[in-house]
Amino acid sequence: MTLIEVDSGDASAAEFVQVALPVPLARLFDYRWKEQLHPPIPGGRVEVPFGRRRLIGVVVSCSAGSTVPPGRLRSVGRAIDSRPLLPQALLSLLRWAAAYYHHPVGEVITAALPAGLRKGADAVPGQRERFTLSVDATEVLANLGRAPVQRALVERLARARTAATSEDRTADDREGDDGSLDAVDLQAISARWRASLAPLLERGAITRRLSTRLPLNRARDAGPTLAGEQRVARDALIDALGAYRAFLLNGVTGSGKTEVYLQSIRAARDRGLQTLVLVPEIALTPQLMARFSERLSGCLVSLHSGLNDGERQQGWLLAAHGHADVVIGTRSAVLVPLPRLGLVIVDEEHDGSLKQQDGFRYHARDLALMRGRDASAPVVLGSATPSLESMNNVLTGRFQELRLTERAGGASPPRLALIDIRRRALSEGLSEALVEAIATHLDDGGQAMVFINRRGFAPTLLCNDCGAAADCRACDAHMTVHAASGRLRCHHCGAERATPSRCENCGSVRLDRVGQGTERIAGALAEAFPDVPIARIDRDSTRRKGALEHELERATSGRARLLVGTQMLAKGHHFPALTLVGILDVDRGLFGTDFRALEQMGQLVVQVAGRAGREQRQGEVLIQTRHPDNPMLQTLVGQGYGAFAQVVLEERRIAEWPPFSHVALVRTDAPAPERALDALQSIADFLDHDLAIRGAVEAVQLLGPAPAPMERLGGRFRARLLLQAHSRRALHETLTRLVSVIDELDRVRTVRWSIDVDPVDLF
Repeated sequence: MTLIEVDSGDASAAEFVQVALPVPLARLFDYRWKEQLHPPIPGGRVEVPFGRRRLIGVVVSCSAGSTVPPGRLRSVGRAIDSRPLLPQALLSLLRWAAAYYHHPVGEVITAALPAGLRKGADAVPGQRERFTLSVDATEVLANLGRAPVQRALVERLARARTAATSEDRTADDREGDDGSLDAVDLQAISARWRASLAPLLERGAITRRLSTRLPLNRARDAGPTLAGEQRVARDALIDALGAYRAFLLNGVTGSGKTEVYLQSIRAARDRGLQTLVLVPEIALTPQLMARFSERLSGCLVSLHSGLNDGERQQGWLLAAHGHADVVIGTRSAVLVPLPRLGLVIVDEEHDGSLKQQDGFRYHARDLALMRGRDASAPVVLGSATPSLESMNNVLTGRFQELRLTERAGGASPPRLALIDIRRRALSEGLSEALVEAIATHLDDGGQAMVFINRRGFAPTLLCNDCGAAADCRACDAHMTVHAASGRLRCHHCGAERATPSRCENCGSVRLDRVGQGTERIAGALAEAFPDVPIARIDRDSTRRKGALEHELERATSGRARLLVGTQMLAKGHHFPALTLVGILDVDRGLFGTDFRALEQMGQLVVQVAGRAGREQRQGEVLIQTRHPDNPMLQTLVGQGYGAFAQVVLEERRIAEWPPFSHVALVRTDAPAPERALDALQSIADFLDHDLAIRGAVEAVQLLGPAPAPMERLGGRFRARLLLQAHSRRALHETLTRLVSVIDELDRVRTVRWSIDVDPVDLF
């Protein structure tokens, strides 16, 4: 699909401007430009009257005339910026994205701005905080106790102070360096560094001051000399600088993809180019920042939702003004202006977290590819378990594949095996074979992990007499038992209540907690191995500030020798002593109703398995299953993800699911089920009629309307209609016609509706 070009017009002679406003209307708004204002600037912000309100918008284009009758035109109130805040290339991409995802253009363009800039804040980098260790580090560290984030902060500041006075550094290196660090440096240690820093500031161990100095990092490690496949991959990326090319860096877990990134980024910076690095999870950002800070000189910026508004705005402005050499962030960072953009990296490109699931439902991976094309910059998508879309793009020649087939440092790949648990007695979900394997690895000095992608103690509280389950009162879902807190929680809407002592249906006291979650597994392991320290890592155990960093530090250091967790443990983490991974409840992924369920199961298993044996010791992965003869599971375990993915890709081709077709999901939700379905039926009737008139009935198929797999969520009832087409153009023409009339259709005005193009699930 071609980018929409922004026609800036002759700004000096313009009498009218077209403004994008944060309103749910799929159009720009014409305003008269006041003569006393400086010439209008496409990409700059303006304040305009809108109804009875005054809104901040972005000028998209200028013109000498308007199609709006003169009597209805209003004038711009004030111009906020004297230079474009969003350059024309990014405006073009945002307008294209609004058209592609069929979302109001004003909401898309304003989504690219940080919260403060949406409200009219000054768009210049302000004073930044700098921190200095003001006492002897040894004294502070001796009094910290078990505070890993505080310890890391003190040690990092101590190194900076030592480096500032080092005899080995030149006068140029030392000039202006007082041993202080910027907030960006400390963010690399932990996403929640401020909470850990506060007590140290109160005690006077660390001092804080404001400075206008730009944050500049100095590399402290040159890194290894690459050879073999890593060198080939790095050289291919460096050779591509200056032109758009799409690469799939397909590397097994532990193969050193990050090292390829680092050396390619350094080459880009040496040429004066910026690099954008996208990661799927906030938890991965501080880890990458810490590693990048060790290896890269220049201005490094991280952008993610864990930052406060001020921090995020400062980082955004450093990127937009061209000061930042490297920007590392989660999916929204793909919308940040980067005037010197020369390299784009999407790590874990297969991860569903890169897709926004509400509002403007964009996929950061796909927008990253468009940004690279627009900036004439190479784009590298990295993964040990590439998405089927990316693998198909390799097969069709759209992407060039770079393979890393061996683990870095000569580490051996883990051995995978299935544990048949049919007709076997389980102890709290754990087979005897798995418990024995854990004991063996612990006795050998290794570390073991048990993975189950379900938090809580048990997924269901069931009455033994009447069979009633404790259900959520707002969702079509069972409440999950959380034993430690004595609460039932809905993991879909967040509702909770106290765990009852009697059945809410019949009054029986014979209640069973059915199934396993991380809390139950951790308790069972604590009983089986009472003297072994355990770290449990899931969303519940890491709610408190600093808890995630604390538990990850225990796991990484080996102080916790048994790990239990959800998919939070699956991505990007390096546990040097981990030699055994046990995977529970894999069978759910074999029989999922979503067309991506099998692909996601395979990716999760391989990602979790990749945590084992990352150093010199052989890793082992044991997968409990009641379907050991399942051909897909056999292929995954016996032949690896590549062979597994090829089989799944062929099944997709036969079934004509993406990437061999293009789909969009129209969803409605309402307080009553019939209203949601009636509204979708009205939409389906319009589409049937429109497709018939255009002779496109065969080009676009409609599946539904039907209730969503979980019909009731948060007290509202949901329905869905799937549009499927072999031609992307036919699908988008149909959606464009639908959006133009949808608010005028019968029964649609009283419901909420959304369109999800290229959905990652059909939930």
